[in-house]
Amino acid sequence: MSRFESDHDARRLGEALAALRRDRGLSQADAGRRAGMTSQGWGLYEGGKRPGLFRPDIQRRLTTALDATVEDLALRLGAPSPTAETPAARAVESRGRAFAPPPAAGIRRLQLSNDDLAPWAVSGVVLEYEPGRWPRRDQGCVIEMADGETRVRLYEGADAEALVVRGGPGGVASAERIARADTRSVSAVTARLER
Repeated sequence: MSRFESDHDARRLGEALAALRRDRGLSQADAGRRAGMTSQGWGLYEGGKRPGLFRPDIQRRLTTALDATVEDLALRLGAPSPTAETPAARAVESRGRAFAPPPAAGIRRLQLSNDDLAPWAVSGVVLEYEPGRWPRRDQGCVIEMADGETRVRLYEGADAEALVVRGGPGGVASAERIARADTRSVSAVTARLER
């Protein structure tokens, strides 16, 4: 067996890394650039064909490039595959003449009470967000702060120390840096529902 030939565990770990990258909305080229390698190098890790994939320092390097943690990778590794069966029948929630299905398992809803994100979303709009899913640039996000406060912003980017977002009392034109140490979680907004 060639040293670059992947075994089952390496393929599974590589697939989890690929799923984590796709969750973040990044291409292999984007992820590779963030990690200081080529898209081909990144692709070898995702294919389970590059040695070192099980080394903790390599996993930290790869997950940091995705604004994620090694724990996120482990959780993704344990997540059911996209082909796993889900319950076919779901209840329907009535809102007068319009019907909307309840959020999928794991999806949460939050109704905006101000116009801080106008014109992207205004007071009364219900946002669906997925805990654990990292937002892409210009995507809405729900930030749970360490002090219990919940903030809804437009995601711009992040580095090791802080998140960069837009919105809040200054409107969508104003940028804000939020220290990662002050946050508990960041979740991508997946839908805006007009009521």
